[in-house]
Amino acid sequence: MKRIKELNNGIKYMLIASLLFAVMGAFAKLASEHMSSLEVVFFRNIFGVIFIGYALYKSPMKSKGGKPFLLFFRGLMGFLALLAYFYNIANIPLGDAVTYSKTAPIFTAIFAWLFLNEKLSLSAWIAVFIGFCGIVLIAQPSGFGFSKYDILGIFSGIGAALAYTSIRELKNYYDTRMIVLSFTFVGTIIPILLFIISKYFYIPELDFILGEFIIPSGVVWVYVVGLGVLGTFSQYFMTKAYGETKAGIVGAVSYTNIVFAIFVGMLLGDALPNFITTCGIVLIVIAGIMVVKSK
Repeated sequence: MKRIKELNNGIKYMLIASLLFAVMGAFAKLASEHMSSLEVVFFRNIFGVIFIGYALYKSPMKSKGGKPFLLFFRGLMGFLALLAYFYNIANIPLGDAVTYSKTAPIFTAIFAWLFLNEKLSLSAWIAVFIGFCGIVLIAQPSGFGFSKYDILGIFSGIGAALAYTSIRELKNYYDTRMIVLSFTFVGTIIPILLFIISKYFYIPELDFILGEFIIPSGVVWVYVVGLGVLGTFSQYFMTKAYGETKAGIVGAVSYTNIVFAIFVGMLLGDALPNFITTCGIVLIVIAGIMVVKSK
């Protein structure tokens, strides 16, 4: 207990955020047994719109603006990444789904190099290579290539990376709350449009992006409320963590999310990762830490 009290505040906040993210994933997995992944994303985001909208009402933002299309792009990429992430949570072990999403820093480094002209050190390039090796070990592609879940898992990392990369530019023009609101607002409106489309046009192969809206009942409300509240609080503690300690340290600690997710997933019935998958997870963690430490 004494050692926990002596930890840096930023590390403590990130540990709390990582645990809350993992439990949020558990609520998403439970909710997915009763509704589509699209609806899970809808409820995750509508809580964010309510909380951030209230915060903006209490304290209006001050932004110079001027990048509406980039703001929409951030929201769209964040929504698609979250949709892929929640779909995988519903269909593969929680630890694997979280690990795929944690490849975002690796792809962020690549996109920052491509689009923002940021230089990558030799160690960062090595980290990217290690990260891709980790992805292959987790996916374990067969003669038919990557599975649907592997592709969506990789995209959850790529989509999040594109969203994070756009934030680096948007923070020069918008209040942080507006950037977050763009994500939650787009992630609320687009699902509504997709619910309508799904009534008239539905293909089973596109079940990751289409779905019927089903009004929750009974214990399902506990799942969706828990999902929304924990998602919001995890974001809050993550933000506080980055405000207290160096980004490299906090970014490294954030990978405890994978450990928490594996443990929580096992409580829900997931199997312990096999040796090859574990090696892949370790490589992705090493790569992610190398990338955030190189900044």
